[in-house]
Amino acid sequence: MERDLQFSGCTISANQCKCFEKLTEEELELLEKNSVKVKYKRGEILFKQGGLVSQIMYMEQGLAKVYLDNGKNSLVLKIIPDGNFLGLASVSEENNTYQYSVMTYVDSLVRQIDISFFRKLLNQNPGFTKEVIDILSTNSVLIYGRFFCLTHKQAYGKLADILLCITDQIFKTREFDLPLSRKELAELSGMSAETVVRMLKKFHEEGLIQMKGKSFKVLNYERLKMISETG
Repeated sequence: MERDLQFSGCTISANQCKCFEKLTEEELELLEKNSVKVKYKRGEILFKQGGLVSQIMYMEQGLAKVYLDNGKNSLVLKIIPDGNFLGLASVSEENNTYQYSVMTYVDSLVRQIDISFFRKLLNQNPGFTKEVIDILSTNSVLIYGRFFCLTHKQAYGKLADILLCITDQIFKTREFDLPLSRKELAELSGMSAETVVRMLKKFHEEGLIQMKGKSFKVLNYERLKMISETG
């Protein structure tokens, strides 16, 4: 069920963090003292592009979108599920502002880690630092693939990419309750909501998927994958 994400439009940050496994008992105790867990409701902003960096965030439980916004238009870069960091692009001391905005898709629990303490861990624990570098590298590949998809794939390929990405990387099953609205699916695939609704109906009529309210089921995974690959 695993897919090569290099040239897909997958937005899911799939590289779950193993950083905390590299910390000593003392560092873990200090992490608890230098972080807090905060509950966010669906649709809440965790931080905004251009804001001053005071913390690195870790998604304990939930789902959020990372996006660029110029006030008129926005572009979703990736989706953050459980076990992933938010704000790593601003971890350098030379960069004291957030490079993107983050908003929750569902009710979420987020650990806010003091940025100074996080930087201290990077300086003193090579194993922890390596894991963070691996995450940054994987995220770069993910975004390159997404731009390739948005630029070169046709509408059906884009939507198939997103549906497979959610199926494979978030739920890891072919039947689930979809937490995203049709408008949010359109935002992810870079199309209008009307186009996405029309295409979802066509996918349903052709026996590729089944949708009823929030209930979603992939009926023909291989065909959907073929549409994704051929664009």
